[in-house]
Amino acid sequence: MEPDEPPPVIVPIEDSLDLHAFAPRDVLSVVEEYLAQAVAHGFHEVRLIHGRGKGVQHAMLRSRLADHPLVLRCFDAPPSEGGWGATIVLLRGEASGPSDRGGSPPRR
Repeated sequence: MEPDEPPPVIVPIEDSLDLHAFAPRDVLSVVEEYLAQAVAHGFHEVRLIHGRGKGVQHAMLRSRLADHPLVLRCFDAPPSEGGWGATIVLLRGEASGPSDRGGSPPRR
C-alpha cells in the first residue's frame, strides 16, 4: 500500500454488493475479490448493484463477467431486485442443483 492510499475497506460477504460505495476505477478489482470470496463462502448466486445511470458500469461489468472463470452466467435483475440497475451473477461452485433461476442453488 502506498503512503497516500487509504487503507483497504473490509466488506462483509453477503449475497449482494452495492458498488456505489466504490470509486469507478476500483469497481472491477472489488468485484474480482468479491466473486472469489462469495464462491469461497458457498454462494452460488449474487447480485451486483451498479445503478442505472448512463450504463457505463453495467457495460464494464458485463464485459468482464462474460468470460470470468467463476461465472456461469449473468443477467439483469428482475424489477423487484433492481432491474437493469443490478446484475444477477450465477457462480460456478462445487455444488450444483436446481434453482428458480435455472441451474444454480438459490442464494442463501
